[in-house]
Amino acid sequence: MSLRDEIEKDIDDVFLDLGDFAETHLVEGQSILCVLDAESLKSRQGSAEITVDESTLLLFAKESDLPKRQKVLNIDHKDYVVDDWKNNAGMVEIALHQNCS
Repeated sequence: MSLRDEIEKDIDDVFLDLGDFAETHLVEGQSILCVLDAESLKSRQGSAEITVDESTLLLFAKESDLPKRQKVLNIDHKDYVVDDWKNNAGMVEIALHQNCS
C-alpha cells in the first residue's frame, strides 16, 4: 500500500469516522462527513494567522466531498463566508464566518 493510500485510509477510518470525530452535515446541498470546530480557532486568533481573525468556525472535510473552492458555503442551511481554504493531502480546512448584518 502506498503512502497516499495509507493517508486516504486514515482520513476515512480515523478522522472522518462517525464514531470518533466526524458528523454528517449538509454542505451545499450534499450530505457529507466532516468535522466542524470552533475551539481550534480560539487558539489561532490573535496569532500571525490574520486570515482567521474574524472566523468563527473551521470545517474539515475530504477534498473530494466538497465543491470547488468558492467564496460562500451553505452549511446546514446557513450561509458562511469563506475566509481561508487550505488543501492538504486530500483533506480541506476551511475557515468561515457568518455575516451578521
